[in-house]
Amino acid sequence: MPRRLLPLIILLAGLGGFFALKETRPTPHPVVPTERIWRVAVTVATPADHRPILSLFGRVEAPDRVRAAAPVAGRLLEVRVRDGERVKAGAVLARLDPRDLEPRRRKAQAEVEQERLRLIHDTEALEQERELLRLADAAVTRADTVQSKKLGSISSVDEAREQLARARLAVTLREQSIAEHPSRLASLKATLAEAERDAARGEILAPFAARIGVVEAAAGDQLQANQTILTIVPLDGLYLRAKIPGVYGEELRQALNAGERLTAHGQHAGKTLTAVLERLAGEADARGVDALLRLDAGADLPLGAFVNLRLERPPAPGTVALPFSALHGGDRIFAVDDGRLRGIAVERIGEVGGDTTEAGQVLVRAPELTPGTPVMVTHLPNALDSLKVETIQ
Repeated sequence: MPRRLLPLIILLAGLGGFFALKETRPTPHPVVPTERIWRVAVTVATPADHRPILSLFGRVEAPDRVRAAAPVAGRLLEVRVRDGERVKAGAVLARLDPRDLEPRRRKAQAEVEQERLRLIHDTEALEQERELLRLADAAVTRADTVQSKKLGSISSVDEAREQLARARLAVTLREQSIAEHPSRLASLKATLAEAERDAARGEILAPFAARIGVVEAAAGDQLQANQTILTIVPLDGLYLRAKIPGVYGEELRQALNAGERLTAHGQHAGKTLTAVLERLAGEADARGVDALLRLDAGADLPLGAFVNLRLERPPAPGTVALPFSALHGGDRIFAVDDGRLRGIAVERIGEVGGDTTEAGQVLVRAPELTPGTPVMVTHLPNALDSLKVETIQ
C-alpha cells in the first residue's frame, strides 16, 4: 500500500468511529421545566376594632406653677425650703422682715381712725357754723333796718353782709366735707386692706401640696416689689406638652369633644407613666398642634424632662393588625389563594402597641380583607401576583 494513502485511511477510520459513536449514544430524557415554589408564612386576617397608637415625644410642664414674689420692697428674713423639696399645703416657705411691713399697716389704720374722728368734729362744727349763719343773717337784717332810718352807715351794712357770706361759705364747705366722708373713708380702708394684705403676705405659705422649683433669693437679700423669691409646682398639676401631627389633630379634637378618654403610657427612669389627653392648643403651625396630657398625680418628674409616650387614638373599626413584614411598598399586601399570591391595596391606619400581642404591628383596612383571608407575612422582595407559594407555620 502506498505510503501516501495512509493519512486518508486514518481520516476515514476516524470519521467512521465518530458516526458509529453518534449512532450508538444513549437517548437523553427530555427536560420538563418546573415552576419554583416559595415557602412563606401566613396569618389569618381578623378584622376588628383596634386602637391605633400614636408615638409622642413631649416636655414636662406645669401650667399652674406659682411664682412667689415680695409684695413690697423689703428685706428677706428667712427661706425655709430648698430646690426640689416637697412641702405640704400651708407650710411656711419664706418670711419677710415684719419691720418693713408693719409701719405701712399701722399708718393706714391710723388714717382710717383719723377720718372717723374728722367726721365727728365736722358734724359738731356744722351745728355751730349754722348758728353763726343764723346770727349773721339777723345782723344783716338789723343793719338794713338801721340804714333805712338813716341811723347807720353804709359800711356797717356791707360789713354785715360780708360776715353773712363768710358764714354761708363756711357752712357749705363743712357740708361738702361731710358729704365726701364716705368716699375718703372707703379709699383709706382700701389702703388699709392693701397694707394688711401685704403684711399677711410677708409670711409666704404653700397654697397646695407642692414641690419647690427654684429658690431665687436668700435670707438677707433686699428685695424690690414683685421680685421673685421662689417658684412652686403643684404635685398633681404636671402636664406633658407634645406636638401632634396635623393629620391627627381633627380626629383627636372630635374624640375630646365627644367626651372620650384617650390614655397614653410610657416610661421614665424605669417607672411606668400614665397620662390622659386633656386638651389641644387653639393654634397650630407647620409641625402640627400642641397637645397637653395630664400626668398622674404620682408622676414625680422634674420640670423640663423629656418623655416618650404612646397615645391611644380613637378606635378604628374593621381594621386588621399585621406584622410590618406583611407590607410591600407601604400600601400593599398579598393574600394566598390556592397556593398563589394575590395583591391587595390597603389603607394604612396606624400602628398598634401597648401589650405583648400587638406590639410592633401595623393596622390596615381594605374591603377585600374578609375574616379568614390568609395573608402572607414573609417579606419577599420579588413578590408579585400569581407567584406560587407554599405556606409554612
